[in-house]
Amino acid sequence: MSTTTYPVRVDGVLDDRLNRWLWLVKWMLVIPHLLVLAVLWIAFALLSLVAFFAILFTGRYPRSIFDFNVGVMRWTWRVQFYAYSALGTDKYPPFTLHDVPDYPAHLEVAYPEHLSRGLVLVKTWLLAIPHYIAVSLFVGSGTWFVTRADDRTFVWGAGLVGLLVLVAAVVLLFTGRYPRSVFDLVLGMDRWALRVAAYAGLMVDQYPPFRLDMGGDDPGTARLHEPLPAPPHPASAPPPASGPPPASGPAPRMSVGRSIALIAGVLVTLASLVGLVIGGALASFDLGRRDSAGFVTSDPVTLRTTGYALASEDFAIETGSATVPLRWFGEARVRVQAVDGTPVFVGLARAADVRRYLAGVEYTTVRVIGPSTTTYDEHSGTAPVAPPSSLTMWRTQAAGPGEQSITWPIENGAWTLVVMAVDGSRDVAVQVDVGATAPVLRGVWIAIVAGAGLFLVLGMVLVVVAVVRPSKPGPSALMASSATRSN
Repeated sequence: MSTTTYPVRVDGVLDDRLNRWLWLVKWMLVIPHLLVLAVLWIAFALLSLVAFFAILFTGRYPRSIFDFNVGVMRWTWRVQFYAYSALGTDKYPPFTLHDVPDYPAHLEVAYPEHLSRGLVLVKTWLLAIPHYIAVSLFVGSGTWFVTRADDRTFVWGAGLVGLLVLVAAVVLLFTGRYPRSVFDLVLGMDRWALRVAAYAGLMVDQYPPFRLDMGGDDPGTARLHEPLPAPPHPASAPPPASGPPPASGPAPRMSVGRSIALIAGVLVTLASLVGLVIGGALASFDLGRRDSAGFVTSDPVTLRTTGYALASEDFAIETGSATVPLRWFGEARVRVQAVDGTPVFVGLARAADVRRYLAGVEYTTVRVIGPSTTTYDEHSGTAPVAPPSSLTMWRTQAAGPGEQSITWPIENGAWTLVVMAVDGSRDVAVQVDVGATAPVLRGVWIAIVAGAGLFLVLGMVLVVVAVVRPSKPGPSALMASSATRSN
């Protein structure tokens, strides 16, 4: 039994009657919450960084940031309690950062008047490591191995909480009851994880206790070793006050405008995240693949044929309009080198000229170059009538021992790339890579990343304004307030 208090309180009240089947679709029902929480947790991380410096220099956690971050944790806990971290209620979670008195899940963190400036430097990345290990086993990223007889290994990654909630869900399905002992244990592990989250989020200095405070009501926030005061004698009790009892009231309603702002903020934020992923991929491609000559280059691949030539499929280029200038594409480059070191030829020519040259020749067309396999089309025939370098049809060509490289400005038309032995002999095997200067690429990813970043800020502002701005009370709350004042 706990004998000390902890400034993080986590409660959950198990519903008396739970629907046997609803848990099967809660994963779908919580999607709107997960979309909003994805945005709120980004804001949580950014504001925690601001709080870090505030604590470091002043020893205080800014109250407005503290209330917002606690609200994000509170909202998350309600969704977890409804969904697969507890399955403790069928009552749909409200969309609010504030505490909702009539909802069965609650989270509170006592505001600290002062926090250690030294501890803020080591809490998250060092001191909390032992708790991270325990929490990973409890609520996720813990590893459960199930090995079958055929030596295939499957990994269960939901942790003890996920396993116990699954057991409780199956029992609920067949009996209509949630095992109370399982619920108490699940709440104890959830409570442990949320205490660690508050500590790692710099909200408290007290180190989280290494104990399971099980049960729906949090026993770790009351001094259980002290006897409770005796209730007053009925004769000395004050008479009940007249008038209606103080009502906790329902959660504040979200106005239509705030609902629209919330939906728009989530959509804008998710779109901006997609943009950041695309822009980041293009940036990685540009910065990681561009060589010293300015070409964005592919990995080398090995191509081979038992015939006399390797040919690409015909590729048509139809650009150069006012909207898509050819200069945006820059120059292309192909580099080849024979696997056995023999002299090699590489050339680019009009597709019609190549077809005439290779008509009746035994050669191979490279269809698809994949990460593990390459698809070829084989053409039967005989040897070419002349070695390739003796022809004048090539737009550009290179021949000789070692690495051979050709470059050309992108031009309209249908083109084919051909690789052969210099003397026109058979059995050609080469390593090939292709590249392009793509001068517009850098500007594209910079514009995408900058635009997505601006929209990310806009989306987060919309969501935060929607969930933080005080809500107007509903009609029932206004009527109750008026009745109280009239009495």
